Amino acid sequence: MSERAPEKHHWRFHAAHAHLNAVFGDDWFAHKAETFARFFGTPTFLIAQTFIVLVWIAVNLAGWTSFDVYPFILLNLAFSLQAAYAAPLILLAQTRQAERDKANSEADALHREDLARASAERQAQMKLQSDLLLKMLGQNNDLTEQVSQLMQQNIDLTKTVGALSARIEQMTAEMRSRICQ
Repeated sequence: MSERAPEKHHWRFHAAHAHLNAVFGDDWFAHKAETFARFFGTPTFLIAQTFIVLVWIAVNLAGWTSFDVYPFILLNLAFSLQAAYAAPLILLAQTRQAERDKANSEADALHREDLARASAERQAQMKLQSDLLLKMLGQNNDLTEQVSQLMQQNIDLTKTVGALSARIEQMTAEMRSRICQ
């Protein structure tokens, strides 16, 4: 099996989704709009907005300027304008994130299926190897038994040859003693 670069191999399940574009496109506006929408939920934005509103009200109530006197209609208009743009930008960011989540979910599902298939293949291979090992162990037992039988036959034959050799020597000795008499 060929070695793959880990960073490329890790994203192989996401490659099928690389062609997907966000609903609002992948141009600079979509990216900037999404970045801006994400910024709306940060503590930095909330603190900065609170500070600006407090300064706005303080400056107008103190009388340092009178560009937006009480009841702060210009401030109210600014908030309405902000809300008018924030809502679609937040929806855009949510739509893009939902699409990314769906693509990642599909890639994860493919990865789990690939892992399950690889696991099933490994289990089948291990079963084949186990069956082969059991067969080889059985053959080894049979061969060990045959070797044991052959050794017993060899021992028996050696005893028989030893007995025959002793008998031949005895007969030879008897023949000599008869001849020599």
